[in-house]
Amino acid sequence: MRVSGQTTFNNTYLMLQAALDGMGFAFVPLDIVQPHIEAGRLVPVLQDWWPTLPGYHLYYANRKHIAPALSLVIEALRWHAVR
Repeated sequence: MRVSGQTTFNNTYLMLQAALDGMGFAFVPLDIVQPHIEAGRLVPVLQDWWPTLPGYHLYYANRKHIAPALSLVIEALRWHAVR
């Protein structure tokens, strides 16, 4: 594929939209692009070189005084992990 010029993104969803619009390849997380692959809108390439991610990790400095918002995030991540 001949590519002329380049486009740089700092937003995964804009990158995905550019790929959907036929502008080229996009390196985006599989969980975001999977529905488009299943619908036939996108085709996966270079699958032998796809990185694997064992999961997300959350690090925070102190467990004594956790902000309520952070507590909710931790609870949501734990709930999602056991599903």
